[in-house]
Amino acid sequence: MKNRYTFLLLAVVLVAGLYPNIASGQATRTWVSGVGDDANPCSRTAPCKTFAGAISKTAAKGEISVLDPGGYGAVTITKSITINGDGTLAGVLGAGVNGIIINAAADDIVIIRSISINGGGSGLNGIKYIAGGQVNVENCTINGIAAGGSGILVDHSAKALLTVRNTTITGPLNTMNGISIKTSSATDTAKAFIENSNIQGLATAITARDRAIINLNNCVVSNNYKALYTEVSTSLIRVSNTSVYNNTIGVDTGLGKIVSFGNNQVAGNLQSAPMTSVMSSQ
Repeated sequence: MKNRYTFLLLAVVLVAGLYPNIASGQATRTWVSGVGDDANPCSRTAPCKTFAGAISKTAAKGEISVLDPGGYGAVTITKSITINGDGTLAGVLGAGVNGIIINAAADDIVIIRSISINGGGSGLNGIKYIAGGQVNVENCTINGIAAGGSGILVDHSAKALLTVRNTTITGPLNTMNGISIKTSSATDTAKAFIENSNIQGLATAITARDRAIINLNNCVVSNNYKALYTEVSTSLIRVSNTSVYNNTIGVDTGLGKIVSFGNNQVAGNLQSAPMTSVMSSQ
């Protein structure tokens, strides 16, 4: 009998070692629903109510999927994870707070897909990326951020990489900002690639700040107070296939540099500095 119990104990330990997510109660895929409950295990048949409730039950490098339309609350992300709202209306109402905070490890990758973030007019920022290796924002909408806040704010202390695709960021007109990038590191760079996106009706649409490089491709930046702005000498924006229309200030090079591949449309702005032609070293 003793040998039998010893064998069973060894079997349990072996299984726990092979499947650590099962042993810790975390699943690779979890689910949220508008009629869920955060006391649930976040399974397909017993989903959670909020992203914050699901994230503690989701393994690193796992995915939180959305079952049906609903508001799923603000969330802080501290590990590699995908939040996926494909196929439904998945919203985050971030009134008075940051909608999504990314504060992850240096090699973590976070994906935010098909999420609508609404600050309700008082939200601090839509997405605030303060730590983590890479953040991908795909097919999202962001609006309703308070004056001085940003749809997406990268305020990192080390190397950062942001990718934004197929995303729309809109006003309140001339109060909130669009995408603002910087790192406080003296040696690293914060980089962003923004593609197929609309940034409109804002105070400043795109800002490259301390040690930031932004690559803008196939975007529309329109009806803002200021469209493109490089704040300091260590900031750079590269622009390709992009329309900069009907802004009060179209291009403001500030102390940095804004360079063009020669295939952009800049028109209808009350004032605009010229972009420089792109060079191989830029």
